[in-house]
Amino acid sequence: MDDDDRPRTRGDNASRLTSESLDSYSQDELEIRIAQLEAEILRTRSHMEKAAAHRQAADALFSPKPDRPPE
Repeated sequence: MDDDDRPRTRGDNASRLTSESLDSYSQDELEIRIAQLEAEILRTRSHMEKAAAHRQAADALFSPKPDRPPE
C-alpha cells in the first residue's frame, strides 16, 4: 500500500514544532519562524471561521422548525 493511501496523523507537525530545540537558530531565523507561525495561525483561524459558518448554515437549514400558532 502506498503511503499516500494511509490516513495522515493530525497534529503531528505541531507537536514536533513545540519540542524542537531553538538553540541553533539565529535571531533572524527566529523572526522568520515567528512570522511563518503567525501566518499559519491566521490561516487556521480563517479556516475555523469558515467551518463554523458552514456548520451554522447547515444547522439553520436542517434544524426542525418550531410550529407556528394559527393566525
